[in-house]
Amino acid sequence: MRNRGRGAVYVAIVTVVFAASVIPAFSQTAARVSDPGAAKTSSTDEVSLLKRQVAEQQKEIEALQATMKAMKEKIDQGTSAALPASPQAPNLGQVASTTPVIPTAPKGPAVASNPPVISALTGPISGSPQAESKGAAAKAPLTLRIGDADFTLGGFADATVFFRSTNLGSGIGSSFGAAPFSNTTAGRLTETRFTAQNSRVSLLGASQVGENKVRGYVEADFLGIQPGNGFVTSNSNSLRMRLYWVDVNRGKFEFLGGQSWSMLTPNRTGLSPVPGDIFYSQDMDTNYQVGLTWARQTQFRFIYHPTEHLAAGISLENPQQFVGSAAVFPNTSGAVVLPSAAYVSQVDVNQSLSGVGGANTTNAAGQTVVVSAGATSTPNLHPDVIGKIAYDETTGGKHMHLEVAGLLSSFRLFNPSTQTTSKATGGGGSFNFNLEFVKNLHFILTSFYSDGGGRYIFGLGPDFIVKPDGSPSLVHASSGIAGFEWQATPKTMYYGYYGGAYFQRNTALDPATGKFLGFGFPGSSSSANRAIQEPTFGIIQTFWKNPRYGALQLITQYSYLTRHPWSVSAGAPKNAHLSMGYANVRYVLP
Repeated sequence: MRNRGRGAVYVAIVTVVFAASVIPAFSQTAARVSDPGAAKTSSTDEVSLLKRQVAEQQKEIEALQATMKAMKEKIDQGTSAALPASPQAPNLGQVASTTPVIPTAPKGPAVASNPPVISALTGPISGSPQAESKGAAAKAPLTLRIGDADFTLGGFADATVFFRSTNLGSGIGSSFGAAPFSNTTAGRLTETRFTAQNSRVSLLGASQVGENKVRGYVEADFLGIQPGNGFVTSNSNSLRMRLYWVDVNRGKFEFLGGQSWSMLTPNRTGLSPVPGDIFYSQDMDTNYQVGLTWARQTQFRFIYHPTEHLAAGISLENPQQFVGSAAVFPNTSGAVVLPSAAYVSQVDVNQSLSGVGGANTTNAAGQTVVVSAGATSTPNLHPDVIGKIAYDETTGGKHMHLEVAGLLSSFRLFNPSTQTTSKATGGGGSFNFNLEFVKNLHFILTSFYSDGGGRYIFGLGPDFIVKPDGSPSLVHASSGIAGFEWQATPKTMYYGYYGGAYFQRNTALDPATGKFLGFGFPGSSSSANRAIQEPTFGIIQTFWKNPRYGALQLITQYSYLTRHPWSVSAGAPKNAHLSMGYANVRYVLP
């Protein structure tokens, strides 16, 4: 059939050439014969004229033959522009597309377990608008197009078993500052638990609105408030919001609003809010690693990307005047400080009891403290202000990330005795890096030094104490992590970290009682921790992984925790310590 088609084309071309050559000449000759004056022209002139016409026609024929030969060669090669185009497929309208609409991010660290979110986030989305224009990646199979937006469902299912050498009693997430001493009942009993609470669900929406790239993301797990009989029959684990934000990117500018990881939390890539671009360790412990500075809180974030390698941002984040239960307040009335009086109602006194409305607790001085639900009654002067600059470079396929960050926060108290208000401004600085010196081997360092930044070290120490005159006095706090993450093979990853946190004592004498107040004074509660340290080592083994069907992993981890209070009672151990082991089977959605 193909040869027949070519023959037809050849015949058509020859016909056109013949017509173009013969018809003009025939017309001219016929015109001259019909001319009444032609009979007077000599036969010699007619012959000369015919010869000239034949010569001209011969040249035209040769030129057309050359053209025909060139067209034939193009036809044989299948590239002739003269042939009609193939019929187009009919337009079926707007359907769920399998082509990407989310641009590809620059390649970051190879992380096996850090689709702790959805796989569509760890690759397609970047913190840099310049990097986002470099290409496109295939969408996850669980992506659905609705109108002009793509929605991708993600997450993972966890089945976890963990063991502790002492009864910490805090569930899958470790209460690092409450490790029991070996001379207590909890310190002599071991703890074993099975749980699926760390399972996670997420939804990403992405669209293009004019020149604006818009993303919305929500993420939840099952570590919410648990009923008292949660482990008796039905393990009724409550769904809770982890993240819920909207990010708008226009050119070199980016804006985010909603609940996200604090900008003070170390990044893996740029200033991206995507969980896969944030360093919160590979730990199975849902309180992560001692020494990590982090929070997940509501914020408004403004970012500028001057180049594809550099990003600078500022974030206004939800504040909280945090003191904790280890600090002792001034006793202005000479009696027990009630929740409705003095300073206890002005600060968050016990983060560990947040969410238990009306629950009573007692601080180190025997003062009664009532904790309201979520400590939402705590007053705050202004948002915490966090700034960060990040630099990323990829050389030889290896990713390098450097960043510096700063924190500014203020605290204000009212003295009911003197009817005066006092204020203290605190702050801190952070330097972090995630460097891939060797392919797939990342060296990680985080550091944080502050006056008044204890809340961001998992609330393991206070932001400040209250002095006898009712004014806040900042507590120095610092923390850091050094570690590595090594993707040894496509299916095996090793990770290890050593983290620590330190809280400096800050004390004074209460003139009303002649006793010490503040944090870490001689004879203070053993919950006033001077230092907490934790080394961790883990292995992530991927049994199989398929972009259409997800991945199946086994995660094993061991940690050793020690805490050193400023003061312990006579005859008690100098520190508390425990061993923790985790084993987890994880199915990651594609």
